[in-house]
Amino acid sequence: MAAPIENGVFVVDGARIVGVGAAGGDVERHFLPAMRIERCRQCDSAGWGACRPEGYCVIVDDFAGIVEQMREADGIVFANPVYFGDLSESLRAFLDRLRRILRHESAREGLEGKPVVGICVAGGGGGGAPNCCLSLERVLSTCGFGVLDLVPVRRQNLDLKAEVLEATGRWLVGQIQSPPQ
Repeated sequence: MAAPIENGVFVVDGARIVGVGAAGGDVERHFLPAMRIERCRQCDSAGWGACRPEGYCVIVDDFAGIVEQMREADGIVFANPVYFGDLSESLRAFLDRLRRILRHESAREGLEGKPVVGICVAGGGGGGAPNCCLSLERVLSTCGFGVLDLVPVRRQNLDLKAEVLEATGRWLVGQIQSPPQ
């Protein structure tokens, strides 16, 4: 999963793909701002709709297809630019809907415990990356994912972190192929 940033996320995403690819993994990339992902409508008077009692979202857009691809994946990387010290609007919209459908047991199938890594890339002064990682970890943990790592990246340390993320990509594939006992 990726959302826009001037140049950081593309460098980071490229390093990530190199690391996963170098370890023999395949990568499918979803650029959320280019997809049709609506925000949650809180459909009924209780603020839920079909998500909580039935485990699906009634909004017809790209969300359901991405969720199905996530179920089929061995692991997931969430790469996010930091805006105002927090998640991007496109990733927030996606994750808000995801955590709602995952309240239902049937929707958790294929996602619960799935290994994930989060990357938060901050431009400007870069101070918001750690806070963004905390926000991302909170949402991913609420969703029931197996959060393996969160990597804060600043514009100022992008070259160093690109190397770290390449290594993290190789490590993630190793964790998926041979999970720790």
